[in-house]
Amino acid sequence: MTEPSYLTLYRSGELAIRARQAYSLLSSCSVCPRCCGVDRTLDERGYCRGGLLPKVASYGPHFGEEAPLVGRHGSGTIFLSGCNMRCVFCQNYRISQADEGVEISTERLAGIMLTLQGQRCHNINLVSPTHFVPQIIGAISIAAGKGLSIPIVYNTGTYDTVETLRLLDGIIDIYMPDAKYGRDEIALALSDAPGYVGIMKEALLEMQRQVGDLVVRDGIAERGLIIRHLVLPDNLAGTELVMDFIANKLSKDACVNIMDQYRSCGRILTETGHPFRSSLMRGISGKEYRDAIGWAERYGLHRCFGGRTD
Repeated sequence: MTEPSYLTLYRSGELAIRARQAYSLLSSCSVCPRCCGVDRTLDERGYCRGGLLPKVASYGPHFGEEAPLVGRHGSGTIFLSGCNMRCVFCQNYRISQADEGVEISTERLAGIMLTLQGQRCHNINLVSPTHFVPQIIGAISIAAGKGLSIPIVYNTGTYDTVETLRLLDGIIDIYMPDAKYGRDEIALALSDAPGYVGIMKEALLEMQRQVGDLVVRDGIAERGLIIRHLVLPDNLAGTELVMDFIANKLSKDACVNIMDQYRSCGRILTETGHPFRSSLMRGISGKEYRDAIGWAERYGLHRCFGGRTD
């Protein structure tokens, strides 16, 4: 396995510098596009509800991720609490919006990374990391000094600023962003994410610049981009627009997981007045999924995976 590039940054002292630069964003928080401006160094809370310390809901080897991440021993997944979006159908609602989890020190977060490596996980998979980037860089710096040497996965909803992503250049080995929506009005209605489409596109371009297309060796992902797209009922996700952008602005060799597992959950179950509730109270049909795959193929994307049986 190729050595992760964050070890080079650690040995040069650059990783510690990046951590300090990232922490400076917390004093008037501008870690994500919301730029809440709260002073998280004083433990003030903004939209994401994250304070100074990272908050973790659970961690362990995960075998439900994409095959190149899972391998034989699992992806070392750390579920971080809170989120800078409010997806009305979020399957992790209790973690992302109901604040399930425990605040821990960056030293403890580093220790969790080392524990997962000790369990032979193939990577460290950070789920919903956006609002805790400074703390994550700090933890990786500590863990690298204690022997961490497996790839880092940044598993994000992609409401990320390019400025924050640039601090992760050379630290993250595998970006796994959601390309959620093709239309801003839907992103606002379903995820309370103003300007999502433009922000997502700029973030994906930056991720592609940093790590390129996915590289897999002996069945295990080493570096690159894995893009996720969840197909929604009545094409609310704007799948054709998303596939067009990926193919024509990122790469026709992009690795795209076109996901069919939408189900009604989260707040949509109780928000009876939501304008898209009638659509979101059912799963997707076989035709809707086949249409999504067809759009990807039409635009020349050939490293797609996912699937349905009906």
